[in-house]
Amino acid sequence: MKKAINQSVLSFLLNGVSVLALIFMAVSIAQYSDVNKKLDQANEERFLLTYNANRFMNGSAYLTNEVRAFASTGDQEHYDNYWNEVNTLKNRDKGVEAMEKIGITKEEQSMIQEMSSLSNNLVPLEEEAMKQVQAGQREEALSYVYGEEYKAVITEINGLKEEFLTTLDGRAAARVEQLGQRADMIKTGMMAAMVIVAVMQISSMIITRIRILRPVIAVRDQMGEISRGNLSAEFSLRPDTSEIGTLVQSIHETKQELKRYISDINEKLAQMAEGKMDLTIGSDYRGEFRPIQEAMKQILNGLNGALSRITVTAEQVSEESRHMNAGAQTLSNGATQQAAAVEELSASIQELSKQVDSTSEDASDARQSSEDTAMQLQLCSEKMQELTTAMEDISKSSQQIGGIIKTIEDISFQTNILALNAAVEAARAGTAGKGFAVVAEEVQTLANKSAVSAQNITELIEASMHLVEKGTALSADTMEALMGGVAGSQKSTELISRIASSAMQQADSLKQLTQGMDLIAEVVQTNALTAEESANSAEGLYGQAEELKVSVQKFQLR
Repeated sequence: MKKAINQSVLSFLLNGVSVLALIFMAVSIAQYSDVNKKLDQANEERFLLTYNANRFMNGSAYLTNEVRAFASTGDQEHYDNYWNEVNTLKNRDKGVEAMEKIGITKEEQSMIQEMSSLSNNLVPLEEEAMKQVQAGQREEALSYVYGEEYKAVITEINGLKEEFLTTLDGRAAARVEQLGQRADMIKTGMMAAMVIVAVMQISSMIITRIRILRPVIAVRDQMGEISRGNLSAEFSLRPDTSEIGTLVQSIHETKQELKRYISDINEKLAQMAEGKMDLTIGSDYRGEFRPIQEAMKQILNGLNGALSRITVTAEQVSEESRHMNAGAQTLSNGATQQAAAVEELSASIQELSKQVDSTSEDASDARQSSEDTAMQLQLCSEKMQELTTAMEDISKSSQQIGGIIKTIEDISFQTNILALNAAVEAARAGTAGKGFAVVAEEVQTLANKSAVSAQNITELIEASMHLVEKGTALSADTMEALMGGVAGSQKSTELISRIASSAMQQADSLKQLTQGMDLIAEVVQTNALTAEESANSAEGLYGQAEELKVSVQKFQLR
């Protein structure tokens, strides 16, 4: 297998270089910020040193100018300015103090001390010149401040000033330049780190695309072909020692194993299809394919056992079919004889059935006549029952009428008494009660007539009641006689009905027996045909059993 660096290691290296470059950039940014601060501070110190150096030098020059101006003009203002600078402003001392506070070298300190010493040497001359001016001797004062000694000291001081400024500014400029160079170096390093990061990231993208994405896409496509069952699809990637290469190697091995399994299964199945059942299934399948191998073993074992049993069974079927053929022929002959006997028996039963049908029809007519007679007697009984009920109702009504008549008699009696009372009261009233006496008399007359009518009605009702009682007795006797006739008719009807039912049942039984015999005849005929067909089928079965034996013998069993 070809050796190749792992994708993870390569990615780790590229990303590691990028991270280191980013860390370097972060440190450089911090250093650059610190150097910028120092550079700003150095520029500020340079400016302050130059400013204070000029302040120191300008202070000395200011004193010289003021003392010369005072010597030349005698103007008191110059005198005051001189001493104001010496005693109050003190620019020379403050400049030196500020420079010492910022920081100066020993050489620069010695130069300041030397300039201070030379300036101090000029002080006696300047004081003497000012005294001469105050004394009015301006010529002599001018000789002090413009004399050779004063000029020589001033020239020496100016030389020291230029040397001091050059030294001071050179040192400060060197510091600024050093910090600027350092800042430029840091900036260059940052730019280089940025370039390295960019190059590493671009390289990582390119390598990722070439060494990871493209192989992964190819692997995806190849796995898609495998999932669709296409194991012959071209796979251009070659295995190596990297992760993708190992995956490619696994895919190649998988395809080879699948092809081997499929080829072996195809070969075994083809041999089984040709009837070679004495195959041996190996045990070189691996993983999830082992159950397939076991299943093939079970199939072969099952087929061998099943075909062996089929062979034995075919021989048995052949032997039994010969016996069946002989038995079927015997059964066919017996069935033919049974069919003839059943036909004769069926004809006799049909004749008997006709006679029973005629008897059943006569019994049915007698039952119908008896039932009609019973219905008429039952109707007469119902009418007599209604007549008896009507007679009883008339008797009850007569009794009620008797009560009513009794009530009428009571009313007539009370009316008569009322009429008598009215007549008595009319007699008491005299002439005024005559009209009322007439009414009372008429009422009494009406009461008497009502009593007579009630008596007559009572006699009539009593006579009617005697007649009703007699009619009721006669209707009861008639009802009893009819009930006896009805009972006898019902009993006769029941007997005739039983005879008719029995005759009909016998007719139905004979019909069912006839139908049964017909069915038996049909079954016997069918059995005869079936027996004949069975004989033919047994003969055909024997031939097929022989063919089955020949077919099974084609298989090569263990």
